[in-house]
Amino acid sequence: MKTLTCILMMSGIPPAISAEVVVRNTAELRAALGSIKEGTVLKIAPGEYGGGHYVKGVAKLTIGALDPSNPPVFKGGSEGWHFTRCDDLKLQDLRITGQSSNGLNLDDGMSDTPVKGVTLERIHVGDIGPKGNHDGIKISGLDELTVRDCKVEGWGGEGIDMVGCHRVLVTGCELRGKEGFGGTSGIQMKGGCSEITVEKSRFIKAGLRPLNLGGSTGMPYFRPVGAKYEAKDLTVRDNVIEGGLCAAAFTGVTGATFSGNTILFPEKWIFRILQETTAEGFTTCGENRITGNRIVFRRSAVAVDINIGANTAPATFGFSANQWFAEDQPEKSKPKLPSAEKEGIYGKDPR
Repeated sequence: MKTLTCILMMSGIPPAISAEVVVRNTAELRAALGSIKEGTVLKIAPGEYGGGHYVKGVAKLTIGALDPSNPPVFKGGSEGWHFTRCDDLKLQDLRITGQSSNGLNLDDGMSDTPVKGVTLERIHVGDIGPKGNHDGIKISGLDELTVRDCKVEGWGGEGIDMVGCHRVLVTGCELRGKEGFGGTSGIQMKGGCSEITVEKSRFIKAGLRPLNLGGSTGMPYFRPVGAKYEAKDLTVRDNVIEGGLCAAAFTGVTGATFSGNTILFPEKWIFRILQETTAEGFTTCGENRITGNRIVFRRSAVAVDINIGANTAPATFGFSANQWFAEDQPEKSKPKLPSAEKEGIYGKDPR
């Protein structure tokens, strides 16, 4: 290894940095974070640790459980973990619970340059807030992000809140609301978000809008600066969405595809079409596709199938091959849609 390092240095190619550090208590963790370097692999032993851990500007960092079958627990404080401008960050097998502000916060420091290459795997966040704009996982200004097999249970604002994120994959996750917690949205994608896929995940009573495709963002927070859309080119596919005031809200979004999902018993509407950002030049909510979904509801709860707000373009939505079933009144399964559906199936239980 020494010979290889010398060759790399002589050739002008820097050797890879990959020091592994193991910590076993909060004091050791804070000491390690105080001197952490690029490329460090930080392994955290089982046990309970406090919250309030902050890392800024460290690239290629991996933080995970020493024993993935017994993850460390980060409990209490305002935030569990906060990472600013940490490219190629990997977090694995951590439990974060009981924070008053956000559980896990990842951001770009309000820079014009996005953070790239972050991966979250098997992160469990819970009991955040419990009321107000306090998120399980808050993500701002990240590109090429992967969120895999994570769980958020009980939050005040959003389970996973994305502002100005691009080229993102969320897969195999679970968002579960909890009594006593506000839970505005399960996953929200706003502030100039684009090219995001949410797939193969479960939303169980995950707030007023289990999926909020778009949203409402203050002008200084859009990424890229000057974006004229809350969100575009989103894909939501092959999820299970159970409960919630509606299954999904399309809020100032264009070019979204919502397909292959199973919707079970929304509490008031099946979908919402909204425009909450109405500044001059902003794209109107429209040109979205809802196709091939299985929708089971109760007509006693859902009197209006789609809630349509002002300043939207509902007639540009495309509906096709959805299966609609009113469990309590099958003869009233056919929804009232803002545009004609192609090849829809009505009154037949798709389960």
